[in-house]
Amino acid sequence: MKIGIDKIGFYTPHIYVDMEKLAEARNIEPAKFTIGIGQSQMAVAPITQDSVTLAANAALEIIDDEDREKIDFVIFGSESGIDHSKSGAVYVHQLLGLNPHARAIEVKQACYGATAGIQMAKGHIALNPDSKVLVLGTDIARYGLNTPGESTQGAGAVAMVISANPKIMVLENPNVYLTNDIMDFWRPIYSDKAFVDGKFSNEQYILFFNKVWEAFKAKSGLELKDMEAICYHLPYTKMGLKALRTVLDEATEDVQERLLENYQVSTLYNRNVGNIYTGSLYLSLLSLLENKDDLQEGNRIGMFSYGSGAVGEFFSGTLQPNFKQYLNIDGHRSLFNARKEVSIEEYEKIFEETLPTDGTDIELDINRDPASIVLSGIMDNKRQYVNKKR
Repeated sequence: MKIGIDKIGFYTPHIYVDMEKLAEARNIEPAKFTIGIGQSQMAVAPITQDSVTLAANAALEIIDDEDREKIDFVIFGSESGIDHSKSGAVYVHQLLGLNPHARAIEVKQACYGATAGIQMAKGHIALNPDSKVLVLGTDIARYGLNTPGESTQGAGAVAMVISANPKIMVLENPNVYLTNDIMDFWRPIYSDKAFVDGKFSNEQYILFFNKVWEAFKAKSGLELKDMEAICYHLPYTKMGLKALRTVLDEATEDVQERLLENYQVSTLYNRNVGNIYTGSLYLSLLSLLENKDDLQEGNRIGMFSYGSGAVGEFFSGTLQPNFKQYLNIDGHRSLFNARKEVSIEEYEKIFEETLPTDGTDIELDINRDPASIVLSGIMDNKRQYVNKKR
């Protein structure tokens, strides 16, 4: 049975910061952001957007009435959860009006959560071929103002419908995965900002990639020449390139050129959104699919997923006939074009505007947020969500 990505959607907030201006405000050479880490713009989440609304907005653009009936499993991958008990998936399920006879869970392992969700979805579809699974990778990356990690923040979500006989990509076997208990990045439950050992995390990312790539080659018999492109989890766009360069000497010059060219295309969206944790790998995949004009049916795309702490996985998928017809290229182009740049002063004010943590009720002005699904406030310790299209 062929199982894979039938639909894929994306959402990012309507405001962003220019990275050159952020660098200047922090007395940093702009090239360190635009070239050194490879970022041009950084999405900023207003107080009316959280991991639930980002995920719901991403899914809203791709699902139809048939999906609403057939989706019987919602998997919410995030490290920006809003509740220690109730899953974000339950909120999204209600906001989208999905079939009530469905499972809805939240999955957490740093930036790896959505990949774990996809693998669970494959197992579910294998047992229930007529059903569909909605997998969400949704996050707001926060390190704090004037911190070393500030330039690798971002906000957004990717939503994928996983099904049998998918229209976009068949996910192949085998998969290779690796776990090791390390402290390269973490966020304790008492903190709304992450902690990171940047140099150590970069080293571990590359080490994990090298280990799973070697194991994948041995298990699958595939090599670099068999990959049209490799997409990476991208905390910043230069990170995947560092990993790719460690294995390029395995390939001929023409294969190297192809992989490097396709890698750059796969980073276009991430470069202008920033780090979205669980969704970053799949935003890179979407960037490749929507911006590379000569991809063809049968092309194999390798994917490296990494979640600090740490879990890594390498797997691959093959593109399906006429896959371009099932992408929302114009919609995503419009999403980017409609965004508004905010000044550094505005960004800092938005960043410091947070929800109360003492049980105080709050009503938010949702008219300033053009998104279809928004957070309208908190009442009696319960988040209040609005789907404007209902």
